[in-house]
Amino acid sequence: MSAIRVLVVDDSVTIRAMLEEVLGREPNITLVGSAADAATAIRMIDELYPQVTTLDIAMPGIDGLALLDAIHLRTHAIMLTSHGEAAANSIDRGALGFFPKSEILRDSKRLVKMVRSAAEGKATKLRNAA
Repeated sequence: MSAIRVLVVDDSVTIRAMLEEVLGREPNITLVGSAADAATAIRMIDELYPQVTTLDIAMPGIDGLALLDAIHLRTHAIMLTSHGEAAANSIDRGALGFFPKSEILRDSKRLVKMVRSAAEGKATKLRNAA
């Protein structure tokens, strides 16, 4: 099985570092890059072809939901948020799942499982997700 190619998109350097730590230590997951804004993310998606992209909903400029609208046909997206309504809206707009930022380190196994499912194009239903 080839490695799952993942792009991390979040304006917070701390969140990007946590995601890179959690996902970077997993076998069969390759981090192809990280972006702090939507314009950089779009360019990287077009150049690097990630199978899965983690997206922050609240970013300056183009937010994660607008970015999701632009990319959901080119990569599978998992939204990272603490906003319940926005998370549910992201599923309606093409995300395969959403994951609470506050759980990245505490529940990293569930996040990794979600990334693996998203790579297969499978939506993930989460308990207590937001």
